Amino acid sequence: MLRLASTTRHASRVAPRFARTMATEADDLIDIELPENSFETYELEAPSLNFQTSKSTLLQMYKDMIVIRRMEMAADALYKAKKIRGFCHLSVGQEAIAVGIENAITPEDDVITSYRCHGFTYMRGSPVKGVLGELMGKRCGVAYGKGGSMHMFTPGFYGGNGIVGAQVAVGAGLAFAHQYRNKANCTFTLYGDGASNQGQVFESFNMAKLWNLPCIFACENNKYGMGTSASRSSAMTEYYKRGQYIPGLKVNGMDILAVYQASKFAKDWTVSGNGPLVLEYETYRYGGHSMSDPGTTYRTREEVQNMRSRNDPIAGLKAHLLEFNIATEEEIKAFDKEARKYVDEQVKEAEDSPPPEAKMDILFEDVYVPGSEIPVLRGRLRDDSWSFAKKGFAYK
Repeated sequence: MLRLASTTRHASRVAPRFARTMATEADDLIDIELPENSFETYELEAPSLNFQTSKSTLLQMYKDMIVIRRMEMAADALYKAKKIRGFCHLSVGQEAIAVGIENAITPEDDVITSYRCHGFTYMRGSPVKGVLGELMGKRCGVAYGKGGSMHMFTPGFYGGNGIVGAQVAVGAGLAFAHQYRNKANCTFTLYGDGASNQGQVFESFNMAKLWNLPCIFACENNKYGMGTSASRSSAMTEYYKRGQYIPGLKVNGMDILAVYQASKFAKDWTVSGNGPLVLEYETYRYGGHSMSDPGTTYRTREEVQNMRSRNDPIAGLKAHLLEFNIATEEEIKAFDKEARKYVDEQVKEAEDSPPPEAKMDILFEDVYVPGSEIPVLRGRLRDDSWSFAKKGFAYK
């Protein structure tokens, strides 16, 4: 339930994203009351089901989600047109997690995730062109066309990691950096239910607890690790309890308002000196594991359709916007039209962008931060050794 209340709020952060809505000095606040089943806890007092946020924040979250979904649909079409090659993992249905987290934190906080990363890349500041250009191997891509679907980076976003579960240990290290620098920031370290049984996840839990790191270990439980259901892969499917000595929180990941509130709570909790926290965002992907997976051999079409019709995060937020007169049906249609136009323009720009030039020095340009290079980077053979000063092979 939402109720309007007029008051002031501090200005929101600025991010280089589509049609960002800025709060005014007298922005209306919304009183939100979440359903009782929004959270489950382990050794933790639950976040409040009642909180306030601004109209502009709710509108921005809606706009963010529709852009991400349009972007993922565009990636789907480009893949089928053979303009995207290799791996391509889409997050249609899971938009509330990336959007809810980003709207609850600041650019000074860090995010790291697995290979289903397109939405996070956009939310952390990349234009759609940067994401789609990367998928198509174009120079305009966020990793200059070298990383593809699984390896995308922006400031404060450390991937996009293709090795299952490997990002969890890196995320703990990012949290250690915040603590070492005495910064009141945190790291959201995301992984899937399919990665939850990796040994490095538990090793990271242990170190984070020993050092009291501001790390939020967040499992995106979309019910299936590739084509294997959680119940078949995990002896214990209550992932938020997996931290054992670390408190846990389970969140309805299909409700953007619950994700937003839980993410704000998690950041505040961990930067207050309480150490790490384990979150479980219970969500669902509408498509297969990747574009090569039809997603219907291990689950029924009825199951997918039921989730789409009853639990869609975009439709859920749209209903709130309409019910409480935050936006009209015509305004929402205008948002949708603007998002479609923006993504279509970004698709064209990405398609028209050139691929990386066929120059050898491009292979070595991101090995070191410019200005910090060693004289010669040793190759597999002596003749493969590269001279940064010469911008060519050292011994040829």
